[in-house]
Amino acid sequence: MIYKFSSRVRYSEIGQDKCLTLNSIVNYFQDCSTFHSEYIGLGLDQLTRQQYVWMLSSWQIVINCYPSLGDEITVSTWPHNFKGFYGWRNFKMEDQKGNVLAYANSIWVFVDLKTGHPSKITDNERKGYGLEERMEMEYAPRKIAIPPDMEDREAFSVRRYHIDTNDHVNNGQYIQMAKEFIPEDFKICQMRAEYKKAAVSGDVITPKVAQIENAFTVNLCDRDGKTYAIVEFK
Repeated sequence: MIYKFSSRVRYSEIGQDKCLTLNSIVNYFQDCSTFHSEYIGLGLDQLTRQQYVWMLSSWQIVINCYPSLGDEITVSTWPHNFKGFYGWRNFKMEDQKGNVLAYANSIWVFVDLKTGHPSKITDNERKGYGLEERMEMEYAPRKIAIPPDMEDREAFSVRRYHIDTNDHVNNGQYIQMAKEFIPEDFKICQMRAEYKKAAVSGDVITPKVAQIENAFTVNLCDRDGKTYAIVEFK
């Protein structure tokens, strides 16, 4: 099924330019998928009882236009494929006239909390969500190539406000962290993120940054250089 909800751009969601921030777009999409799960009875409490969790593997978000303060928007989402322990989900943000402001593809992994490993998606999950047609868009690969000769930046610690209900850094927080290492006036038209390892409160993140033509890649690593998340901005 396609799930959607309407909202209005709030002051707390905008940046200095009075437009919705990238982080707020990520939050709207993330909230929409959470509302969808709750609506069909497969939300957080149900997953906790069954000892499963959906973990985000990657984002590809394309922004056509950043809505402004007070604009009325509609956000929608739907799954378009299940295979093994992977689930694929599209998102869309539209204005009152139906113009597409932003859209996305995401890939999720179904994890068994008893083992800590990916698990085959249950029939209950498949039937509950159903499948819709895949959105027409130019799909990027799930994996993001790490450029050579990345520049080291100052390390920082994970704070408690970065942590979500899964007791590790929320996927949107990695994007917010990475965005700090690109020029403030760089207009983001596409963002991709690949998640490899969960950071928890107190972990130290060592960023590495590279620019190739019109793209910035930020590799958020642990002290040993192993990747937590890679974020690409174009």
